[in-house]
Amino acid sequence: MIAVGFDLDLTLADTREGIAATFAALSERTGVAIDTAAVISRLGPPLETELANWFPAEDVPEMAEIYRGFYGHIAVPATVPMPGAVEAVEAVRARGGRVIVVTAKSQRHAESTVRALGLDVDEVAGSLFSTAKGTALVRFGATVYVGDHVADVDAARAAGARSVAVATGPYDSAALSAYGADIVLPDLRVFPETLTELINPGPTSRQ
Repeated sequence: MIAVGFDLDLTLADTREGIAATFAALSERTGVAIDTAAVISRLGPPLETELANWFPAEDVPEMAEIYRGFYGHIAVPATVPMPGAVEAVEAVRARGGRVIVVTAKSQRHAESTVRALGLDVDEVAGSLFSTAKGTALVRFGATVYVGDHVADVDAARAAGARSVAVATGPYDSAALSAYGADIVLPDLRVFPETLTELINPGPTSRQ
């Protein structure tokens, strides 16, 4: 049985509007000006990494707590599936496969986002980024990992899994291909037709 891992933000979930609104609320709460467009342009790394661009290091843990206090009632209701996300999950299910979500988002908010989107997944592992995701992918037996960030390619490599990169985040198809993703897709709408390649891997790269 194939097990496919998916990143969450900008892979399965379009969280841009919600994250921008949550950072705006944090800005209003703290009086610190935050360029939400800049924040949205570099989604992927852990929250604390982004907060360090706006707050002194010693304040980041407190700001993360405040932000996460806002997130559930501001960002989650504003989140929608990325194009093709529901169909991608269903395609894995139709092959009798398992769906694993592995994300840098906190466990609580990752689970609430998946529930809000109505995605039929087997496991959710949060608070993991880059090669640290590999541990969860191995634990759940994922042989494929789908993500929008070059760090998701690193995650797949760390797990010995095939990397499928979607150009729906901060990196375009050329950058993802140059980084060494096994398969590069414009978005998840073409993912179902790629499943045969994932189940029977070959030296194929798609842009």
